[in-house]
Amino acid sequence: MPRAAALALLLATATACANDVPEADWSRGLLPGHITEEGNVIQSLWNGAWIAALATGAVVIVLIVWASMFHRKRRAKAELPPQVRYNLPIEMLYTLIPLVMVSVFFFFTARDSERLAQVTGNAPVKVKVEAYQWSWRFTTTVNGKTLPPVSGVPVSEYTKGPQLVLPTKTKVEFDLQSDDVIHSFWVPEFLFKRDVIPGIPENDPGRKFEITTLDRTGVFAGRCAELCGVDHSRMLFSVKLVPQAEFDQYIATQQAGSAQ
Repeated sequence: MPRAAALALLLATATACANDVPEADWSRGLLPGHITEEGNVIQSLWNGAWIAALATGAVVIVLIVWASMFHRKRRAKAELPPQVRYNLPIEMLYTLIPLVMVSVFFFFTARDSERLAQVTGNAPVKVKVEAYQWSWRFTTTVNGKTLPPVSGVPVSEYTKGPQLVLPTKTKVEFDLQSDDVIHSFWVPEFLFKRDVIPGIPENDPGRKFEITTLDRTGVFAGRCAELCGVDHSRMLFSVKLVPQAEFDQYIATQQAGSAQ
């Protein structure tokens, strides 16, 4: 009974901690549905990697089965099968094929990584993300006008953490900053995350990245993906994507509130 009770408690705790996990789909390789154009890049790279890995696995399994069935010692024959010291064509084959595979993987990974790292600097919406133990502060600038910052505290539900409101179909630039330890800014529906490393100068391009949101509204969970201290698991936030008209209304409300 004590073991059963402990297991039940563990399952309940795990379920409670997983309430912000997005739904995955086998058709997307178990990735969540993305909400940015950059997600298309990640999804394509992910699918290609899976296809290559499954094809390689299938070839290896076929070769193992073929060797096991047709290249084993027969009971009716006492002598050993022909022994060879080397086979140059086969050795070249299993050297060149992996080299070509790794080169192809490297090319597509380098190409897509460069695409994700591009920052044009002309995004109409810019967000300064300040990560600290153990929450977030978002300061949004829209067309040169800065809104009041949105700060949070450690929470157990992402809906209770600080919320970043962004418009759909818009380019957004993020500037990541930390003054204590390394954090990691992660929205699963972005399909990638970026470390927030202290000590990087303000104008360094290494602390910035851009996304272009898709025409998909909703509230999406975010979290720190780098173990950063005792309340790391409670370093939660949310991103809310709204149509442009609703975003304009949100901006007007925030500016009116700051003016009072």
